[in-house]
Amino acid sequence: MHPPITIALACYNGARFLRAQLDSIAAQSVTNWRLLVSDDGSTDGSRQILGEFAASRPQGQVEVIEGPRRGSTQNFLHLTARADPGGWLAYADQDDLWHPGRLALGAAFLAERKGAAIWAARTTVCDEALIPIAPAPHFPGPFGFRNALVQSALPGNTILANAEALRILQAATPAAQAADVHAHDWWAYQALSGAGAAIRRDSAQVLLYRQHPGNLMGRNDTARARAGRASMLMDGSFAGWLRRNQRALEPVAHLFLPENRELLRRFGQMLQASGPEALVQILRMRLYRQSRSGSVALLGAALAGRLRQRRQKSA
Repeated sequence: MHPPITIALACYNGARFLRAQLDSIAAQSVTNWRLLVSDDGSTDGSRQILGEFAASRPQGQVEVIEGPRRGSTQNFLHLTARADPGGWLAYADQDDLWHPGRLALGAAFLAERKGAAIWAARTTVCDEALIPIAPAPHFPGPFGFRNALVQSALPGNTILANAEALRILQAATPAAQAADVHAHDWWAYQALSGAGAAIRRDSAQVLLYRQHPGNLMGRNDTARARAGRASMLMDGSFAGWLRRNQRALEPVAHLFLPENRELLRRFGQMLQASGPEALVQILRMRLYRQSRSGSVALLGAALAGRLRQRRQKSA
């Protein structure tokens, strides 16, 4: 039997879809789990739905805590800090629907690992009524720190991390909170790959990923989505995310493998370099994204000076 799994669910005004997600968690073939919900100040019926679900489960299996009310990413970081450090961790969105084997597939991988390890998979992109649209893209890998520095490649709603990985994440959480990282799953990929954790991104589709106007990020496999993400490479948004990630990782670099500590130092220098120099440094560090077009776009943004840290204006 594997250690208990903390399912960390970030909730905010999710009443419309929350019950279906909770029912899919209850239907998991893996039963050794505890649901920890951080409610970020919901004003709809979310708390009532959560209370009813908790009453239907064994005592203590469901706990609802107050969220930090600073947005989704901070809510997930809050949950990470509160998870049982002796168990495993699974992130959950409030509006998905898990397949019954979602946890079991990840548990099978983690059960064979001795050190820190993290597992993730694919989703099935669906419309608001959960009618499938398309499988999410399958990234071929490899997965490691040179990729994690410049790409979020592990979908947070599929992640399962073992106890050793969770302890690394919890040690790194305060710095991530202070830096206000852009995305908890990107940060988790960076922190764990930096520390040398075993990483698996399965090709299996383990949940229905609901698309609706309230999605924070949404799908990334359409021409429109790709164009939007490309524009963020060039308009300074991506550069800002990289800076915040760097500020989150530097205080916990002692957790990393020596070669990754050095890579993080060089990455910080690259963020201050001019366009041509940034391009050269990225090539020398052998950073990459999971597609050739993505890597080319990264190099183009570097050459255009769009990854450079902007100097703060004096008061």
